[in-house]
Amino acid sequence: MTPYHRLDDWIDAHFDEEVRTLQALVQVPTDSPPGNNAPHAERTAELLKDFGFEAEKYPVPAEQVKAAGLESITNLIVRRRYGAGRTVALNAHGDVVPPGEGWTHPPYGGEVHDGKLYGRASAVSKCDFATFIFATRALESLGLPLKGGIELHFTYDEEFGGELGPGWLLEKGYTKPDLLIAAGFSYQVVTAHNGCLQMEVTVHGKMAHAAIPDTGVDALQGATAILNALYAQNTLYKQVTSKVKGITHPYLNVGLIQGGTNTNVVPGKVVLKLDRRMIPEENPAEVEATLHRVIAEAARQVPGITVDIKRMLLARALTPLPGNRPLVEALCKHGEAVFGEPIPTSGTPLYTDVRLYCERGIPAVIYGAGPRTVLESNAKRADEHIVLEDLRRATKVVARTLHDLLA
Repeated sequence: MTPYHRLDDWIDAHFDEEVRTLQALVQVPTDSPPGNNAPHAERTAELLKDFGFEAEKYPVPAEQVKAAGLESITNLIVRRRYGAGRTVALNAHGDVVPPGEGWTHPPYGGEVHDGKLYGRASAVSKCDFATFIFATRALESLGLPLKGGIELHFTYDEEFGGELGPGWLLEKGYTKPDLLIAAGFSYQVVTAHNGCLQMEVTVHGKMAHAAIPDTGVDALQGATAILNALYAQNTLYKQVTSKVKGITHPYLNVGLIQGGTNTNVVPGKVVLKLDRRMIPEENPAEVEATLHRVIAEAARQVPGITVDIKRMLLARALTPLPGNRPLVEALCKHGEAVFGEPIPTSGTPLYTDVRLYCERGIPAVIYGAGPRTVLESNAKRADEHIVLEDLRRATKVVARTLHDLLA
């Protein structure tokens, strides 16, 4: 038998254990907000200890966590050193958005029905805690001489930008791997992704009694002018096309609007929160400057209106580094062998923690357990799930890839 077949057989023999591990991970909530994620890290460390893996715990200082709008973060690193050579890191995030409504299966039950495991973060991305743990265990089960090492990075700040997850670990010097595979889906190897700029726009007017509106300045009217200008930008963005397969054009979304005090009061303040996705070819500084200009020009249409703009997040786009070739070649080769179809490289309109590694010169790709599209997995919607056969096969692909890189 080839080492690849031996890896596959070990994963098949231990797959029920892998599913139980994923169920245990799903059953500990990690909603962000509120962002109390340290308990999940503790539970993950317990599970890892059962496999003989020691997890180093890196709690982020409480004041930094609170300033980010969260409650607790403990990031984990597992180091498996085999000898001289390169270190391959595997990163997945445990924080998730709250489950919301409409579930037909308990969001933290980890229930299995018709070959699918249901639960918040079952597809994004607690599934890849399991993928990466069991791929590493499979590789070590062969007893072959190995070079270099593996690091498992389990972090808890992806939903808020990653700066207190991988960004914090890298900044503090706790890790600097040579290559990185980050949580993703099974049917493509992602080498590029969009950037994201999130901004809070506060529109100030002057409150007044609705019976004498001329004594006030309607902040909502100002906000409406700004909204119209922003949505007009979306029409312009469709004229810009990315050259990266899987990425189309820039776009903008206003996801939250708050304002006013009562029905019979002219609103004195309205707050808009917007999300601007940037294709890899765009310059973030230019994008931000353009939005400031568009908002300011729209506000001037309503006399008496003033505007404050605060950047909430700037996540730069992921562009491939030349050194990612060994990762890409191994994942594509073994993906095709295991799944029986070509596994192409592509970009994704999402933004991820991976950019933080690449910004520090660490070649990285995105690959893990999941369907062809985010929509199919119900990620960030009710009844999020992972097809267990995708989990099994992705674990084999990652294990085979680690073998090629380290054996």
